[in-house]
Amino acid sequence: MSMRIPIIAFLTLAALAGGELAARAIDPSAAPTEAEFREGTAEIDRRDACPTRAQREEDEVIGDNLTSNPPSLLFVAKSRSRLTPLNKGGTRNMLKVSLIKGDVGGSRLDDKRHLLSVPVLNSHQSDEVNPTVQDLPASDEIAASGELRAAQLSPRESLSLKSSHNKDFTSLLKTPATIAAKAEIPEALNSNARQLGGALQISQAGNAEGVYVAEVKIRFVNSRGEAVDKKGNPVEGRISEDFIRGELKLKAGDNYSREVVRSDLQQLQQLGLFDKVTVSIEEVGTDVNVIYNVQERSARSFSVSATLSDDVGVAVPLSYTDRTFGRTPQRLAVELEPSLRGIQYDVQFVSPYVAAEDRLGYSVRAFGDRRISEIFNKDIDLPNGYRVREIRMGGNLRFTRPLGDWRGTLGLNYTNISTRDRNLNIARRDELGNPLTFSGSGVDELYTVSFGAMLDRRDNPFDPTRGSILSLSTEQSIPLGRGNIVSNRLLANYIQYVPVTLLGISESEALPEMLAFNLQAGTVIGDLPPTEAFRLGGRNSVRGYDSGDIGSGRSYFLASGEYRFPVGRDVGGVIFVDFASDLGTGDSVLGKPAVVRDKPGTGAGVGVGVRVRSRFGLIRLDVGVSDSGDLKFILGTKQRF
Repeated sequence: MSMRIPIIAFLTLAALAGGELAARAIDPSAAPTEAEFREGTAEIDRRDACPTRAQREEDEVIGDNLTSNPPSLLFVAKSRSRLTPLNKGGTRNMLKVSLIKGDVGGSRLDDKRHLLSVPVLNSHQSDEVNPTVQDLPASDEIAASGELRAAQLSPRESLSLKSSHNKDFTSLLKTPATIAAKAEIPEALNSNARQLGGALQISQAGNAEGVYVAEVKIRFVNSRGEAVDKKGNPVEGRISEDFIRGELKLKAGDNYSREVVRSDLQQLQQLGLFDKVTVSIEEVGTDVNVIYNVQERSARSFSVSATLSDDVGVAVPLSYTDRTFGRTPQRLAVELEPSLRGIQYDVQFVSPYVAAEDRLGYSVRAFGDRRISEIFNKDIDLPNGYRVREIRMGGNLRFTRPLGDWRGTLGLNYTNISTRDRNLNIARRDELGNPLTFSGSGVDELYTVSFGAMLDRRDNPFDPTRGSILSLSTEQSIPLGRGNIVSNRLLANYIQYVPVTLLGISESEALPEMLAFNLQAGTVIGDLPPTEAFRLGGRNSVRGYDSGDIGSGRSYFLASGEYRFPVGRDVGGVIFVDFASDLGTGDSVLGKPAVVRDKPGTGAGVGVGVRVRSRFGLIRLDVGVSDSGDLKFILGTKQRF
């Protein structure tokens, strides 16, 4: 009997403790939601379409995945080795000068804490308040244990026990303390969670649509997506946070919308001030804070190189870009290429559309370009034995602004096109007597009015992983100048990105696995100078052929497909297929340059490629094999599309 009383008392206390644990378990209905938009450098280059006289114009791409985790609380990370806050740092200014790229940057004085977001399956450890989330992402593989101390819920959260944590896939701050803490977590804590009856949750899909936005934050990151430098100092931004917020439709007090965020990314992209922008979400009770992580382009950059060609011999290309020219978003770009046979130039001033002021965007450009003709090639030259050169000089004035979901561009353009020999003497006919220009004088002049519209449905215009982009344009010539040319050029370009997981890799920040498709078509109605025919084949058309070797027609169709997959952190692979046709219009071009040069009019190519993400942007190396068996190597920048 003396032993029976202690046993009964012990069982009674155990039952009470079990009831307390059950009563304090977290309600699954309180599961938070999280969202992330990935970004990067892939843009649609107009040269990816069949090249036209707009070939050297600056890209103007105007410009979702939702995930959630199990209920969680915000933990100040503690373990056997206590984590300490990052050291405070004074203001640092750094000037880096390079022949390739120069930039000016600094760092912001701030104080950061190491915080981890930890899925909670047992709430009896909560005893402190901390509703604020700092700049570290949640770990979806962490469960609660006695080694971590939970932050006490705020009064607003005390009844529902809802989570407050940060999810950010783009800027994991890999400090030694953080790595050490994660190294101690895996099996012990997950095992503990399972013993408590919890289920391990990893990146479950969710939806933040419609959630109240408490605050919109701007966070500057470096090229590695990190918000602090190696010394723990926050990355300092050059551009005013207030200016960036002014360009955003999403405001504090709104309900979260993926469409609005996507529109914001497109607006930031067209400013030309950022290399990369991503969006991450942190949850604060039942609300969210939305963070725009921006990677600035350098304020000014300069590059110099040397080239050798059989046309001009040795040339020294120079380029300079100032992205803070005049008002903050305005930019000036200058490209010069002096050689022993003259100088080529391309100067452009851009003032993009500014949403905060609803200010019309515009650009002014002047250019002078010399190249060996891709229309009059294939062993038929001039009577004096020289190859045909095309000299283009001109300029344009363009205006841009949003038109609902579309972005419209209106342009006034002038181009002077002449055909010449190596010494820049006017050439009117080739060695077979076929005319080289529409006017017959060796010079054609084009005065045109153009209009283009673009609908961008990509999840992120900086580095799309899904979605589509459609661009349509028309260019009407006015019968002025030599040739009195009256024509209309119509172009359409469609790109679709489809995420896949054929390799079992669900996500890769830099070079994600996906299928990408590109369809292009164009035609010219009315007068067509031979130099303005669509040229098929080449690095931005059908890889495996040289530029213009497939055909030169009045109309064309182009289709390309790529399977892109990650190989390493900054390396990816590509398998591609290209096809193009002039749709039988090669003989409708004046002088029939494609027919007399025996161009096939239709061609295809397959191949493989490598993509390397570097500090200078994406480097592209492709090896293409044509359907005729020719092998071509292509080295360049940016994705094919």
